[in-house]
Amino acid sequence: MVLPREQSEAIVNEVIPAGDGWMHVLEPGQVLRIVDMEGNQAADTLFYDADNPEDHYSAVTTIAAQGNIYLTTGSVLRAESGKPLVEIVADTCGRHDTVGGSCSAQSNTVRYAHEKLHMHNCRDTFMLQLAKQGDERYTKRDLAPNVNFFMNVPVSEDGGLTFADGISSPGAYVEMQAIARTMVLISNCPQLNNPCNAYNPTPVRVLIWNEVRL
Repeated sequence: MVLPREQSEAIVNEVIPAGDGWMHVLEPGQVLRIVDMEGNQAADTLFYDADNPEDHYSAVTTIAAQGNIYLTTGSVLRAESGKPLVEIVADTCGRHDTVGGSCSAQSNTVRYAHEKLHMHNCRDTFMLQLAKQGDERYTKRDLAPNVNFFMNVPVSEDGGLTFADGISSPGAYVEMQAIARTMVLISNCPQLNNPCNAYNPTPVRVLIWNEVRL
């Protein structure tokens, strides 16, 4: 029986404001929880083999291995090499997107209007966090298609994507346990042009525990 993890026992307990980023190494066995504090927020997330950053999260490898385009409890998130990085061990939301990608200045102009070019976006947040690391191994070429935790992106029979209202709720969370030493990069999405966050970006909380409590 797995006992509930207590916030007071977390070694990391931080709030990421809407539009901000966060980057942290998970050691093998550590558990990361991302909490959708107010509901309907999207947490764009990337994973890297912390000892070999060029081997980053691969949506294609992950989807192929599990035979499902959505992520939830039991999903193993894999790097391009096929190496398991983290496994989702708890999920109170239900499913998470791994095909919709992150917003960027360019995609905002294509999807919405040229006047949206200046708007804050996840790709810029990712690049800022990578730059802050001061580690030349992390570059913008390593910005692969990401996971969108709490984001609802239905896929039609013909392969089309729809950015729909979220299915998350205040306090919903997803937990993942590190299988390998893994760098986690989060952009708490600032998107104002589609309903991925109800047009109202809000904070998320991140917590880390050292081990699963049995």
